[in-house]
Amino acid sequence: MTEPQDESADATPSPTSVESVIDRVLSRAGTAVSARDDAHTDYDGDQMEREFREGLRRVGSLSTELEDVSEVEYRQLRLERVVLVGQWVRGPATEAEVSLRELAALAETAGSLVLDGLLQRRAHPDPATYIGKGKAIELRDIAKAVGADTVIVNDELQPSQRRALEDVVKVKVIDRTALILDIFAQHAKSKEGKAQVELAQLEYLLPRLRGWGESMSRQAGGQVGGAAAGMGSRGPGETKIELDRRRIRTRMAQLRRQIKLMEPARNVRRESRLAMPNVAIVGYTNAGKSSLLNRLTGAGALVQNALFATLDPTVRRTSTPDGRDITVSDTVGFVKDLPHQLVAAFQSTLEEVTHADLVLHVVDASHPDPEGQITAVRTVLADVPGATEVAELLVFNKVDAADEETLLRLRGRREPHIEVSALTGQGMGELLETIAQMLPRPPVHVDVTLPFSRGDLVNEAHREGDVLSEDHAGDGYHLVADVSDALAARIREAASAAS
Repeated sequence: MTEPQDESADATPSPTSVESVIDRVLSRAGTAVSARDDAHTDYDGDQMEREFREGLRRVGSLSTELEDVSEVEYRQLRLERVVLVGQWVRGPATEAEVSLRELAALAETAGSLVLDGLLQRRAHPDPATYIGKGKAIELRDIAKAVGADTVIVNDELQPSQRRALEDVVKVKVIDRTALILDIFAQHAKSKEGKAQVELAQLEYLLPRLRGWGESMSRQAGGQVGGAAAGMGSRGPGETKIELDRRRIRTRMAQLRRQIKLMEPARNVRRESRLAMPNVAIVGYTNAGKSSLLNRLTGAGALVQNALFATLDPTVRRTSTPDGRDITVSDTVGFVKDLPHQLVAAFQSTLEEVTHADLVLHVVDASHPDPEGQITAVRTVLADVPGATEVAELLVFNKVDAADEETLLRLRGRREPHIEVSALTGQGMGELLETIAQMLPRPPVHVDVTLPFSRGDLVNEAHREGDVLSEDHAGDGYHLVADVSDALAARIREAASAAS
């Protein structure tokens, strides 16, 4: 294992502590996402999509040089062999371990085999190679020794830093942003989701285009630098890199138009749900949002022990203990330092939170740093106008796997919170009761008599509103209820027509 380079004498960590950090990350590389196994309940349904993904899973010891048809029977590919690189700027070793473990989980989700890691302590990243020339040479030796073909840096690199690091290491170098974008590209299913991911990828790629030799040349024109060097000095016109940039900008404009054209259909679907209270589930990736949705609604959404398993929002209907019908929306998960390109591209999807009546903020109570996850989610939501104004309930999930010390810290938070386990069903009844209490009551009070022929309106008042009393009078239903504006108008119109 490699020791970090420390630029301050008073902050030098011991080699033993650094080696133990790397050892713990690598020893649990196959389960870096979570300590628990991949498990699901009867509420999760058949999980056909998970079986499909497993069929496409990349496997080790399989060559990419295909020589036999049997090797491509399930379209399996050789795992990329990667080395992780992280920087330890401040704080205890546990913070560095959590960050590097998350990078290992991201790499595994993307389909990679984590072979080794390098953890460096610096006051600030090196402007040339991010880790400095000496560490870059050491990284080259590590990659060569373990047979790695990719280096993943736990930060967003400047284009010049990535090129300089590749020149030294002699293998492909990608940063955290590129890794997350790759996972999103693998998991996007809907037309809108694929367009949003492609737009984010192109925004990331545009400033990172590279060219060599003639592809970097420019058209000289008639006079160069005031000298009469016009004839014979003119370039070939638009060069390869210029063409690439223009095509990328054109494609980005097309994608933005496509996403905007999808907005009316999205608004129609949303308006059809406005008659019922809406609950939006948000949270850190792999916190158990889809498992919670399945427990509440039986949606059968994909449940997988992997980061960003769910990208496309899922909306299902359920009922509260007081009889009101509500809709529950599952959203894309968040992560620390989520690429700003993704936040911008998924703006329309994140806007679902602003139209909710209540936000269930799911937190993985078994994670080493649940408070950091809460902060990361709220940081992303702060960039969505109106999202922070919606009432929030913290849902501490996976309490069956959490240690008591972490639970004691979480119980001390001032925000409304509840402890549940989507896997075992613990606390689900109490969660539904709390949801019913926190959801806003319908704003319009009606006290009318409806004819017996309009039992549909009475039934709708039970489903969507809050019925205080219902009596069968001689001439119809005597209904006292709190309902929405739209339903109140229809009830009063029916009552007036019957009188």
